[in-house]
Amino acid sequence: MSTFGDFFKVTTYGESHCRSVGCIVDGVPPGMELTEEDIQPQMTRRRPGQSALTTPRNEMDTVEIQSGTEFGITLGTPIAMVVRNKDQRPKDYGNSTMDMYPRPSHADWTYLEKYGVKASSGGGRSSARETIGRVAASAIAEKYLKLSHGIEIVAWTSSVGGIHMFPPTATHPTPSTNPAFLSLIDTITREKVDEFVPVRCPDQAASDRMAEEIAAFRDKSDSIGGTVTCVIRNVPSGLGEPCFDKIEAMLAHAMLSIPASKGFEIGSGFGGCEVPGSIHNDPFILAPEVPPLETGATRNGIPRPRLTTKTNNSGGIQGGITNGAHIYFKVGFKPPATIGQAQNTATYDGDASGTLEAKGRHDPCVVPRAVPIVEAMAALVVVDALMAQQSRQVSRSMLPPLKTNKPEIKAMVEDGP
Repeated sequence: MSTFGDFFKVTTYGESHCRSVGCIVDGVPPGMELTEEDIQPQMTRRRPGQSALTTPRNEMDTVEIQSGTEFGITLGTPIAMVVRNKDQRPKDYGNSTMDMYPRPSHADWTYLEKYGVKASSGGGRSSARETIGRVAASAIAEKYLKLSHGIEIVAWTSSVGGIHMFPPTATHPTPSTNPAFLSLIDTITREKVDEFVPVRCPDQAASDRMAEEIAAFRDKSDSIGGTVTCVIRNVPSGLGEPCFDKIEAMLAHAMLSIPASKGFEIGSGFGGCEVPGSIHNDPFILAPEVPPLETGATRNGIPRPRLTTKTNNSGGIQGGITNGAHIYFKVGFKPPATIGQAQNTATYDGDASGTLEAKGRHDPCVVPRAVPIVEAMAALVVVDALMAQQSRQVSRSMLPPLKTNKPEIKAMVEDGP
C-alpha cells in the first residue's frame, strides 16, 4: 500500500516521470509552527544532480504546502505537499527496445504480473522518485520529535562496495564493540556528514576511496552498492508495540520499503552473532545523570531510578521496546539496476536471444542519496511509536489509581503518575 503509519499517517503519490509527486500527512499535532523552510533542507539533500557521482537529472525538488496550515501554524488537519517534476523525460523510455524487454533487476516484469499494466516511463512507483513524499512528511515528524523530546536522527554512508568506514576485524566483528564507532554515534551531526558530500561518509580517507570506487564504476557504465548507518538519539524508553510491531520490526519494515534496499541489521547485527553472550549481554547500571522522570513514576513514594546499560549491543531496543539508549542500525543497498552496458535478457514474449542497452539517467551508487531517505523513514517510525505510547499513557492516566495494599499488586506496578 502507499500509506505508512497508524497515528502519524503518511500517504505518498506519484511516479518517476509524472507531473508531480508528493504526500498527504494526517495526524500532525495542531499548533506547531511549520513552513516550507522547515521541509526544504531535507528535500535538497535528497535531490538528484548533486554531483558527478549522482544522476544528472536536474530537479530542484521545491516543496509546496497545499493544506493543513494557516499563517505558518499547523491546524491538526491533513497536510498536503506537492513537488513538481520539472526535468522528467518519459521519451527516454519510450523506444521499441525498452518496450520489448523487462530491464534486469527492475520492477518492470513484477509490476506487469501484479497489475496487468505498468508505467511506460522509468520505474513508476518503484522509482526512488516516490521517496520525495516520505522525505517531505518526515521533515514534519522530525520537527515535532525535536521540539517535544529533543530527538536527533543522523545517517551516513558506512560502506561502498568493499570499502568500509569501520571494517570488521577479529577484535571487533561488529561496530557495537568498536570505541571509535561508539564515539561517532554520540557526536555525529548532519552538518558534519554533509561536509563529506558527495559521498556522505564522515571519514576523509574512507570517503575519498569510496568516491574513487563510485567513479570507477560510473566510468565503466556499471554500478555499485553499499550501506547506510543511522543513529537515533534521545529516544524515550518504552516505545514499541510487542509482539508484531516491535520497534526494530517497524524500523526493518520501513527501511526495507526503500527502493534498492536489500538488508537491515540493528545494534550488533550479524557481527554480534560471532561473539559469546558473556560479551554481548548489556548489563544495567544506574544512569550517571538522572533526568526528571517524564511519567513521574515512583515506587513506594520514591522516584524510580533511571537505568541505562553499560554497553549497547542491543542497539537501544530490548524486547522490542526502546530502553533509552541510542538506537543504531545499518541498511544495505544493492547496485542500481540500470547500467549503461548491454545485457542479455529475455523479451516480454519469452525470446531469450535479446540484448537490452538501457537508457535514462541514473545513479552509479544510490547510497549517498539514500542517507536522508533512511533518516526520513526512521523519523516516521519513531513519531508513530511515540504517539502510540502517548495515547496509552493518557488513557491510563484517566483511570483511578490501583489499590496496592496486596503485595503481589504492589510488586507489579509503579505508584503511577
